[in-house]
Amino acid sequence: MYSLSRTLVGGLLTGTALVAAAQEQSYQLNIPAQALSGALETLKQQTGLHLFYAEQTLAGKTSTALQGTYSAKQAVAILVGGASLSYTFTADNAVSIKPLEVNSLPAVTVSGQRTYDPTDPYNKDYSVPNTSFATKTDTPIMETPLNVQVIPKAVLDDNQAIKIDQAVKYVSGVTTGQAAGGLTDQVTIRGFYNYNLFRNGFRIDASGPEGTRNMANVQSLEVLKGPAAMLYGRVEPGGMLNIVTKKPLDTAYYALQQQFGSFDLFRTTLDATGPITDNKDLLYRMNLAFEKSGSFRENVDYDKLFVAPVLQWNISPATTALLELEYRKENNVYDLHARPLIIDGTRADGSWINPRLADIPRERNLMEDNRNHVEDKLIGLNLTHKFNDDWVLTEQLNIQLLDRDRLVMLPGTLQADQRTLNRRILTSDFFTNDSYFTTTNLTGHFDTGFLKHTLLIGGDYYLQDTNSVGYSSTAASTIDIYNPIHTGNPPIDPTTRASQSFHTKTDFYGIYLQDQIKLPYNVHVLGGFRYQNVEQYDVLAGTIGQKADAVTPQVGVLWQPIHWLSLYGNYVENFGVTNGNLTSDRSFLPPETAEQWEVGFKTAFFEDRLTSTVAYYQLTKQNIATTDLLNPNFNVATGEAQSRGVEVDVKGEILPGWNTIATYAYTETEVLKENNPDNIRVGGGFRGVPKHTSTLWTTYDFQQDYLRGLKLGAGLELVSDKKATFDNHDFSFAGYGVIDLLAAYTRKVAKTNVTLQLNVTNLLDKEYVHDGFAMPYQTRATWGTPRSFMGSVKVEF
Repeated sequence: MYSLSRTLVGGLLTGTALVAAAQEQSYQLNIPAQALSGALETLKQQTGLHLFYAEQTLAGKTSTALQGTYSAKQAVAILVGGASLSYTFTADNAVSIKPLEVNSLPAVTVSGQRTYDPTDPYNKDYSVPNTSFATKTDTPIMETPLNVQVIPKAVLDDNQAIKIDQAVKYVSGVTTGQAAGGLTDQVTIRGFYNYNLFRNGFRIDASGPEGTRNMANVQSLEVLKGPAAMLYGRVEPGGMLNIVTKKPLDTAYYALQQQFGSFDLFRTTLDATGPITDNKDLLYRMNLAFEKSGSFRENVDYDKLFVAPVLQWNISPATTALLELEYRKENNVYDLHARPLIIDGTRADGSWINPRLADIPRERNLMEDNRNHVEDKLIGLNLTHKFNDDWVLTEQLNIQLLDRDRLVMLPGTLQADQRTLNRRILTSDFFTNDSYFTTTNLTGHFDTGFLKHTLLIGGDYYLQDTNSVGYSSTAASTIDIYNPIHTGNPPIDPTTRASQSFHTKTDFYGIYLQDQIKLPYNVHVLGGFRYQNVEQYDVLAGTIGQKADAVTPQVGVLWQPIHWLSLYGNYVENFGVTNGNLTSDRSFLPPETAEQWEVGFKTAFFEDRLTSTVAYYQLTKQNIATTDLLNPNFNVATGEAQSRGVEVDVKGEILPGWNTIATYAYTETEVLKENNPDNIRVGGGFRGVPKHTSTLWTTYDFQQDYLRGLKLGAGLELVSDKKATFDNHDFSFAGYGVIDLLAAYTRKVAKTNVTLQLNVTNLLDKEYVHDGFAMPYQTRATWGTPRSFMGSVKVEF
């Protein structure tokens, strides 16, 4: 691997002075006067430039004749400049064309805003000015009284993020765990665990080791902080993570990337898009990925196949249909990173004496070759119809069908010799998790006097069908944690196995209304409410397992006194997980609820290229199930927990070519109420939530001609201690700091961009625990990845 890194870095550095910028190269052009769209198409053919623009941007515009010798930059300037359009070279041979920004005349109005172009695959922006996730309407972030952060494709590419946890660490207040040994995406936002993600606004519920999200077709990641029940229904109150996928482009674009790195990583991806028909009414996009890798952990490897075709039909200027398909197949190993906790005994009050992790190497696997097979299919259909410039109707349908089977040797308790680990077999003969989700939204813009409204009326329905047939065997199996001998998984003893089978159906529907009102003096008010109804059925028992409904409001106020500063505050209520547990009188527990207060400010400088958000919040969650002391087999909903803190997010371009992300979060968590007031958890923090987290990531694209195409970067992640509480015992995982590096070089070869890139993760090979929890004589401590390298060769044209 050292020779690999040396070769890549050498290639990056020695080639920097071999080529001039493509936009300065001269071309002999012959382009007659015509419609601007035709002139740009001719320019593309004669120069090999990649031109990205929306069709409506060129509507009705014409060009002058262009004959003679011109550089690419001169040609674009002549054709575009005379049509009240602006252009930006986002790569040596890629140009983004947008409407010209015109400053308004009155001094009190805001200048034209920069428009982030998500259709441009060469876009290097770290800051995104707009998002539709937080409000389901396309709203500038500076006008949204909620805390929403976007990680654009440029950040994903610079980090070579092939898993979600590699990217979301660059959002304050967000930490990731390695649930199911890293086989499930687990995100913690503002102290609360969240196992369900959203894809283009659709819910994806995780129920076990179902694999991680493939990043091959991911355009960006969006994090909405705080309760989001008003628009999205039953969610955890800390916030939500939304995955935005790539859409078809009306300009042809192709990319092939080969990645290779530590632990025998080999990953190939293909991205192809463009028009199918000459009139560009039918567009396509295809993303493919194949990945195979080992691990720093013993007896762990995986291979992944991912296929994601998309077809877009522009039925008319007012109506668009989008058909999405995804197929994902994984063969991986279920590894819980078991690392037993050693104690020297217990005191009179029951507390542990000298608790510590067993001194075993981080690569040691105390389980067997536990195969976990996953097959996941997704079908999505999106319809959009514009009645006019003010009213838009969208209808979306999403179907996800997941199948999994596994055989697992689970770690158990540590025997009295404090070296022999008991284990047991758990199987899933088959497991299915099928979900059906549909939503309809009507968005309208209208005025009432001096008030400007953006009205959203919508509803959604979600059905999840989870069916599992499996067994847990009590047949004895042990392993020496200091001298492990792997014997493989023994056959299941049918006389000692206990059933692990279940079949549940959960359906919920909601209707909601939201109004965004713009008042004079740049005051923005957001208000809305949702009615939600949830039912869960135990199919095996033939009974209703859960039933609840609620009305959840949301209100926010934002004032933008000057164009670069916004002050905001919000109050939000949440409808959370529906407790399926029973009380002693056999009634259902009420669902978990929450409310949040938040205040903060946002800034945007250099045409929104450098943005920041600073927020203070207080979030309280109620109706948490706790044990009924009078009837220990039942529960009461008396638990209450709180998270409060300060978050800082800064990202964007400081100087031409210099991009930075800087975050900090102070997260103070506390268990406020527990049915047993003597429990050590009362007054203590949440398990696995650090009080302080901070990240810094910075890159520089060299602007000098002799170094153009070279990019260097570095990152730092700092995490304080994490508490691991079990019953009446305390244990903590130590904090850590990790350094990452980046080097990349892009060169134009003929009409193709070739990029060589090398990323180094955990440069100093810091040994740390990423996540974990403590139990008597059993602890799962998920190790962070040791120092690793990832190289890449990417070809774009």
